Amino acid sequence: MPSHLYADRSAQPPEPGSVDALISQTRRLRGDVDAVRRDTVVDDDDAQGRWQRALCDLAVHHLDDLGQHLGQLKEGLPPAPAHIELPATAPETASEDRQTRVGSAEWNLLTDEVTWSEELFQIFGRSPEAGPLPLDELGSTLFSEDQPLLTAMVTDCLVDGKPIDGEFRIVRADGRVRTLHMRGEPVLDADGCTASMWAVLRDVSELRRSQRAERESRDSLQRQREIAQTEHRLAVELQEAVLPPWRGSLRFPHDNAGTMDVAAHYLPSATSSLIGGDWYDALELADGRSLLTVGDLTGHGVSATSGMAMLLGALRGMAMAGIEPGPLMGWLNQLLETSAQPALGSAVCCRYDPERRLLSWAQAGHPAPLLFRRGQGRALRPPDGVLLGATSGAVYGQAEELLELGDVLVLYTDGLTPRSIEFSRADGTERLLALAPRFSAARSARDCVRMVTEEFGESEREDDACVLVARIGG
Repeated sequence: MPSHLYADRSAQPPEPGSVDALISQTRRLRGDVDAVRRDTVVDDDDAQGRWQRALCDLAVHHLDDLGQHLGQLKEGLPPAPAHIELPATAPETASEDRQTRVGSAEWNLLTDEVTWSEELFQIFGRSPEAGPLPLDELGSTLFSEDQPLLTAMVTDCLVDGKPIDGEFRIVRADGRVRTLHMRGEPVLDADGCTASMWAVLRDVSELRRSQRAERESRDSLQRQREIAQTEHRLAVELQEAVLPPWRGSLRFPHDNAGTMDVAAHYLPSATSSLIGGDWYDALELADGRSLLTVGDLTGHGVSATSGMAMLLGALRGMAMAGIEPGPLMGWLNQLLETSAQPALGSAVCCRYDPERRLLSWAQAGHPAPLLFRRGQGRALRPPDGVLLGATSGAVYGQAEELLELGDVLVLYTDGLTPRSIEFSRADGTERLLALAPRFSAARSARDCVRMVTEEFGESEREDDACVLVARIGG
C-alpha cells in the first residue's frame, strides 16, 4: 500500500537556499525560451515554423509549472504556494491563466470542513462567498464523461488509500472549459483511519492546448514532407521519361561529311530536391537535318516538369513538321501563354543542315550558343526574342551561322553559370569560353561535356542545369 501523510506529522520544507537557486535558474531559462519564441517568425504556410513555435510554447508552459512547483516546495505544505513572478508570456496567454495555475484543497471527513486556497476558487471561477465545493458535489462541475473517473479516484483514495493522480475537464460558472490535473493523498489519524483528503489541482489547459498545437503542427509538417517527397519522386520520374533516353554520344547523319557528334548532360541542384523544368534534346529530322535544343521553364516540381514535357513535346512535333526555328518559337510562346498553368520559359532552338553545314537558330530570352573554333570561343550574336509566355503575339527572329569541320557548339541553360555574390553570369560565360583550348584537343563531344561538368559540376548551384555539346565532323 502506498505511503500516507499522517495528521500528526507536519511536512518539513527543504532548505530555502537550494530551492531559491533552482527558482532563479528556472526564471532565466524561461526568459531565454520566451525570447526564442518571440523571435520565431511564423507564416501561414510555414509548417516548420509553426512546429517550432508550438514547441517553444510547450517549453514555456512546462517552465511556468516548474516555477509554481518550486515556489510551492519553498513555502511548504499544506499552505498554498506563493505566486512567483516570472517573465511575461506571449500576449495570447491571459494574466489570470498565469496567476491561477495551481490551487490546493482539503476535505475533512470527520468535520465535513472543506478548505480551498484562493487560487482554487479562481481556477473554478467560483467566488469565495459561495464557499468551496464538498467532495460529493465536486463532480457536478465535470464533463459527464469525466465524472466516473473522478468518482473512481476519490473512492480508491478514501477506501484503499491510493494516491490520486488524474486529469479531467470542468465547466466554470462563466462557461469556460478548463482541464485540471489533480494529485492528492489521504491523511490518516493516529489510528490509521482516513481523517481527511488533500489535493493539489493544476490548471493544465494551456499546456494541453500547446501539446495539441505541437502535435498537430508536427503531423502537418510530416504530411507536407510526405507530399514533397511524393511530388519530388513524380517530378524525377516525369523528367526521366521526357528527356532523351540516349546516354553518351549521338552521331547523325551517318553518311555525310558534316556529321554531327552530340553529347549532353543534366546537372542537378546542390540539394537534388529542386527538380526544375530544364531540358535538352537532339534528334535527326525527316528531311536529313538535325534539331538541337535546350531550355528552361520557371518553377520547380511536378508543375515545372509537366510544363517542360508539354513544351518539349510540342517542339519536337513542330520540328519534325519542318517549321523553322523562328516561327517555331512563336508557336511555343502562344502555347505557353494559353496554358492552364501560367509560366515563363527560355529556350534555344537550332536546325542544322549537314549538306551545307549551316546552322539556323532562334532564341527566347536564353543565353546564346557558344561557338569554339581553332582554340578560340565566342558567343553567337542572338536574334530578337523575348521569354516564352512573356507577351502575346511576340515575333522571334532567326539567325544563321556557317559551321566548319572541327567546330564545337555549346548550348546550356542559365543554371550552369548562375549569378552569385562572387561571380556574375558573364563571369560564368567567360569560364566556359576559357575551355576553348581544351575543346580543340578533345576527341569527341562526350569529352567536351566531361570538361564542362568538371569545371561547373562541383559548384554549389541553387538550380539545376543542362549542357549540350555538338562537334562538327564527328
